[in-house]
Amino acid sequence: MDYTESLRGVLVRKINKAERDLQQLKLDYCRFVYGISHRSKVACGDSVYLVKAVDLDSMVRNEQGEWSKPQVSGVLLDSDLKPVGGDVIQIGQRWELVA
Repeated sequence: MDYTESLRGVLVRKINKAERDLQQLKLDYCRFVYGISHRSKVACGDSVYLVKAVDLDSMVRNEQGEWSKPQVSGVLLDSDLKPVGGDVIQIGQRWELVA
């Protein structure tokens, strides 16, 4: 193995680690800034949903360097906060956290 191949391998490993670290930091940002994670309850319009997935790739940085709300998807909840069906629905970014 020559030097170039060895260096390429090291750089690929470092890039992969940096990408994993960024994803974890985005998850932490969502949890502490927006209070959102999977299993959170959010309201969108007149409906309440149980979050099943948080799309970290949908987050963009604004001019101040902060990250936008992520798009989420989840299942619709009834008035007793019980799941209605099992279909996961794309909720988007226009959600509000339900306490």
